[in-house]
Amino acid sequence: MTTYQANAPITPLRQRMQQDMVMRGLGAHTQQDYVRHVRNFAAFLGRPPDSATAKDIRHYQLHQHETGVGPATINSTVS
Repeated sequence: MTTYQANAPITPLRQRMQQDMVMRGLGAHTQQDYVRHVRNFAAFLGRPPDSATAKDIRHYQLHQHETGVGPATINSTVS
């Protein structure tokens, strides 16, 4: 099952992410969560998520922790 959002453009990066999630057998709800996490990360960065460095990812994790995001959500975001 593939999950698409009608209002979001399908960029090559997003298409690859969706294909990867389908290959991994992720359910629709998990796919939606992962897309949301990537969208939030991109908003935090202010640029495309595929341009992120390890330092950017660590900074985002710290930001999540400091703003009260729970460990399960942080772990899901890292996935």
